[in-house]
Amino acid sequence: MTATSRRTLGLILTAAGLVGLVGISRVFVGPGSRSGLRPVWAPFGDGQAGWACSAPELPGQTVDVALSDMGGMMTGGRMMSVTATPSTVSAGDVSFRAWNSGMMTHELVVLPLPAAGPGTRPVGSDGRVSEAGSLGEASRSCGEGSGEGIAPGATGWVTLHLDPGPYELICNLPGHYAMGMFTELDVS
Repeated sequence: MTATSRRTLGLILTAAGLVGLVGISRVFVGPGSRSGLRPVWAPFGDGQAGWACSAPELPGQTVDVALSDMGGMMTGGRMMSVTATPSTVSAGDVSFRAWNSGMMTHELVVLPLPAAGPGTRPVGSDGRVSEAGSLGEASRSCGEGSGEGIAPGATGWVTLHLDPGPYELICNLPGHYAMGMFTELDVS
């Protein structure tokens, strides 16, 4: 490669990098959620960009749920995961604060646990499981309730009244349940 072509390639790469930085530093100032939060498109430490927001103060007990895809890496033998902290709560109002720590869009759906246990629901040809009996979901970036999914780095939330019993917390986007996006929540 000649000095001129190296210089030209360097200028092209520099220009592409600057365009990328401008693109990921934009702040969206459109209407925020009902809580007044406004999502921000910001870079993460790994060079990826995503929504950065947090949930407001939520009623009842709070369960923090991490939705992760680890960029395709295996986690505990699974490609993707859902973790809930705490994994046991008392019956009554329970607020779920779902944070997408992955690189793909995710959602949180709360369902009664099947008799066979977590991860045993039949997956349809569309890569999803039946949501019959769903108690609710958090699938809105930087907002409450249902939406188009929780973007990487964003938080979504929902408050539900739960009776005693076991529940399954899942991501039901195509293929995600089959790749390990489920966990159990016990309500006493």
